[in-house]
Amino acid sequence: MSKVICMWASPRNISTAMMYSFAQRKDVVVVDEPFYAYYLKNVNPKTSHPGKTEILNSQSSNFKKVLEELNQLYSKELLFIKNMTHHLNGQMVGFAKNWSNVILTRSPEKSIASFSKVIKNPTIQDLGYKLQFQLAKEFQKNKIDFYLLEAEDLLMNPEKHLRKICDFSNIKFSKKMLSWPKGGNIADGVWAKYWYENVHNSTSFKKANSQEEILLPVKYNSLFKEASFYYDALKNI
Repeated sequence: MSKVICMWASPRNISTAMMYSFAQRKDVVVVDEPFYAYYLKNVNPKTSHPGKTEILNSQSSNFKKVLEELNQLYSKELLFIKNMTHHLNGQMVGFAKNWSNVILTRSPEKSIASFSKVIKNPTIQDLGYKLQFQLAKEFQKNKIDFYLLEAEDLLMNPEKHLRKICDFSNIKFSKKMLSWPKGGNIADGVWAKYWYENVHNSTSFKKANSQEEILLPVKYNSLFKEASFYYDALKNI
């Protein structure tokens, strides 16, 4: 039976590792951020993401066309979509009504620290926390079920939480999901060379260090405060 598992992620929160995890299954086709070009051309055209021209040339920036391509894929296959929530900024979510929707989030200080290494002076829109909260509310409003997953929980016990996601999506868990070959994946977008170094050097989910302390520069104080507000609100939905 065809099925779509869509992961609505905020940036820098092991979303690529999740894609690699699902890519180890023979019954799953994975798609890497299909709405990235749409975002760069229609949502935030002034942004200066690395490899912007390459990205715009590598995939369609037409929302309806991208959705049609995804529909064609999942009419035949079990499909896992790695999607950044901010790429669809405010787009209606009715198209995902029959999908298995997973919202993947992460503690703001870690996300900000990691994201700011690639994109200087990130905004709340870049980080996706407000949009993830709004997405969850929209799902509730439209009676669309979703699963909320925190990156830190997954890293502490990958098998436990992967099993939960599989149960939520009505598919069988596979031990193959716990590791992957070192290096890139054929599904990687052209932006992989700018963002995926850590996961390319990994072979499994790295256990989170609960003692790790992140010290953000003072200039990110207000951003951290706003992101934390929406992060906490999302967890309390």
